[in-house]
Amino acid sequence: MFAKLMNILKACWQPSSNSYAHTSSDLVGRQDGLLWYKDCGQHVYGEFSMAVVQANNLLEDQSQIESGPLSSLEFGPYGTFVGVYDGHGGPETSRYVNEHLFQHLKRFASEQQSMSADVIRKAYQATEEGFISLVTKQWPVKPQIASVGSCCLVGVICGDMLYIANLGDSRVVLGRLVKATREVLAVQLSAEHNVGIESVRKELQSIHPDDRQIVLLKHNVWRVKGLIQVCRSIGDVYLKKAEFNREPLHVKFRLREPFKKPILSSEPSITVHSLQPQDQFLIFASDGLWEHLSNQEAVDIVQNNPRSGSARRLVKIALQEAAKKREMRYSDLTKIGRGVRRHFHDDITVIVVFLDNNLISRASSLRGPTLSVRGGGINAPSNSLTPYTTP
Repeated sequence: MFAKLMNILKACWQPSSNSYAHTSSDLVGRQDGLLWYKDCGQHVYGEFSMAVVQANNLLEDQSQIESGPLSSLEFGPYGTFVGVYDGHGGPETSRYVNEHLFQHLKRFASEQQSMSADVIRKAYQATEEGFISLVTKQWPVKPQIASVGSCCLVGVICGDMLYIANLGDSRVVLGRLVKATREVLAVQLSAEHNVGIESVRKELQSIHPDDRQIVLLKHNVWRVKGLIQVCRSIGDVYLKKAEFNREPLHVKFRLREPFKKPILSSEPSITVHSLQPQDQFLIFASDGLWEHLSNQEAVDIVQNNPRSGSARRLVKIALQEAAKKREMRYSDLTKIGRGVRRHFHDDITVIVVFLDNNLISRASSLRGPTLSVRGGGINAPSNSLTPYTTP
């Protein structure tokens, strides 16, 4: 049976004309088939590791790490920005967020001359409004764009403060040292908005008390209106504005009953955390990783192995788990091309950010290094992973 399955998959998979080899330098990351990774880099407060593996025919995950000035002011806030954008229905929204969210954040930080939860909230709102404007312009020629959306996870480290904002079901987990036992425990810092979680379902039902079908169990998965698993996102305009839930939008997205108030929200959950000496590292990842690893498993993997390559190691172990669930070898899974690969796992993005307490304690005097790295670059060819890096 397994041999037949592999023959079918091999017949479906055609190697891309863009074949990748390892580059000689890790300055801009490396490519290995559908995997892009940067094993080690330096941000303002320590080191980081980053990896992206593609599963969809078009990469729907986008991500970035920005380190240095967080505004355009000469003496404005300085720190590290991390973004993980897990697209669904297509790559357009996650690419848009990757291009615009950080720029909005810098603009509002300049206006307020500081970093705050309010700055981040305004950056999310401006990004949502910008994408809705894009949908409005493209609607006559590309109505499908109204059905595309993205989860949006952001972390900002500014001095000894950590700001976490989230829409959807990507997740950030902190590795915290327990001095008494020397264990490193996993602490989830992000709130999630997947209706598979009972409390999230109940909250959505309380917002829409007159709609008995606001959440439906479809193919054993809870979905908003039977369509989508997350109830907060950027985009998904067809479930936020009724004027986009009609022809010529594809019939599978059109609701039978008109709606007056938005079904989905773009309001992020934001938490502010004061970094402590026992806070060791942060794991930012799209839902593709957490489908296969628990919070503590991921933290143990990072803690018990060398820092360099941490993100790539997490991706590889997640893929090994995905292969095991389908009773196949990891080596066979890696031979399956994009598109077909989606039947085995989702796009996966992981960014591990290590925290150097000595650097954090000297935050007010730090002015380097400055860098910008994007995994699965926004200007990538439609059938490939291409990193974008500014030295």
